[in-house]
Amino acid sequence: MRIVHNPDHHRHDARHEMYRGRLVPCHETPDRLAFVLEALRQRPVGVLSGPEPVSDAELRAVHAPRYLDFLAGAWEAWVALDPANAALDILPSVWPVRGFRHDVEPLNFAARLGLYSFDAGSPMVAGTWAAARAGAACAVTAARAVLSGEGSALALTRPPGHHAGPDFFGGYCFLNNAALAAQTLRDGGAARVAVLDVDYHHGNGTQTIFYARDDVLTVSLHGDPMTEYPFFLGHADERGEGAGLGWNLNLPLPRGTSAATWFDTLDHAAQAVERCQPDALVVALGVDTFEGDPISGFHLRSADYLRLGERLARLGLPTVFTMEGGYAVAEVGVHVVNVLEGFEARAR
Repeated sequence: MRIVHNPDHHRHDARHEMYRGRLVPCHETPDRLAFVLEALRQRPVGVLSGPEPVSDAELRAVHAPRYLDFLAGAWEAWVALDPANAALDILPSVWPVRGFRHDVEPLNFAARLGLYSFDAGSPMVAGTWAAARAGAACAVTAARAVLSGEGSALALTRPPGHHAGPDFFGGYCFLNNAALAAQTLRDGGAARVAVLDVDYHHGNGTQTIFYARDDVLTVSLHGDPMTEYPFFLGHADERGEGAGLGWNLNLPLPRGTSAATWFDTLDHAAQAVERCQPDALVVALGVDTFEGDPISGFHLRSADYLRLGERLARLGLPTVFTMEGGYAVAEVGVHVVNVLEGFEARAR
């Protein structure tokens, strides 16, 4: 397995996020990847490499140009407002809700920030754009490796990506790595691609990007949005629209779901992927389904991630993994490597 590691991920190292009405230390930290790298050193399951460059055109195949321009220049614009801002994280505080216009980009920085975001829990810092772009390069490089004949590859990166939409960030995500991998596979010749999201939280950004398309199947099993973030997408009746009708499958589950029920639902998701007969698979790999995760509510244990990897390998598809959530930080490395070991053992 090719493991494409983001050498710039540590540059996204925010101080605080807004959580339940107060500023708290960020749950999404550089230590998340440090623990995965340590686990890989102890239990090697692939070949580590850095990413190849990603072009602006490849990013624009998934994300709106004006959104990308905003992300690329956000820190400079923030500091230009006041040099003292260099010591502060960027957090939005105003949003264009129902009835407000989204087509006009305001001149005011705070207004532009709100236009392109959907929560106050995803801070930006000086290195956010560099880290996110390098992460996108990891996803594209992993997809290229699979297109070149490697059976599987992992984009080992942060910040994660599956909450980022065509022109919005949130949920710690700025560029949608799973969508970029899927688009790269399509552009490289895969007639159909399936994206299977196993993160605790619904991949609202990925759904939004592909919702009207009939070449990328999006399947997500996740916490019920009636009670779980991101709340406003992820319901079972969201099946796609236009040409994409029937190409989106949401499998919401209640907080407290057991491993047995979760794996039964995973089987349902896998069957949907098989019916699609895709040429390749992208797995948005979140390990925040762990019973000890501080911001989630399922009950998987460490050994269950070996089983997850084995079940994914049974699909028999060229597979790109993108690293998503998992906030029981010390356990993230064990769980990610368990998935990879389970996958590799079955795929041999």
